[in-house]
Amino acid sequence: ILKINHVAIAVTSNSDARFIFDLLGMSIGEQEFIKDEKVNVVKIRPTNKEHAIELLEASDNLSVIKKYIDKKGQGLHHIALETDNIKSAIDYLKEKGVELIYDSPKIGSDNKLITFISPRFTPGTLIELCQSI
Repeated sequence: ILKINHVAIAVTSNSDARFIFDLLGMSIGEQEFIKDEKVNVVKIRPTNKEHAIELLEASDNLSVIKKYIDKKGQGLHHIALETDNIKSAIDYLKEKGVELIYDSPKIGSDNKLITFISPRFTPGTLIELCQSI
């Protein structure tokens, strides 16, 4: 694991949620649509741009974010950890009996390879592993 890449917050509206971060002087990125996840993502970064907050908005009623918000409300969705080799990380975790959401990495925002560790194997928080391509 190289670093904490981002913290993601599930929201009902990216445009409403970004207000406070804009007010705090943070850099607001363009909205990105992630087709496989049915999610609209907006990246928010501080001045140093090393870390990010992602706002996750459902793009339709079949989105995992819509289901998440219906069940738990708006709030922390996941923490993303950047790795230098996601395939090795997946193999290692599977070997240790850790349940992953995707056994093979998918493409996420910023064109990164991603998978998630099931919250049943963490302290109750969904953890994303991501790798730049």
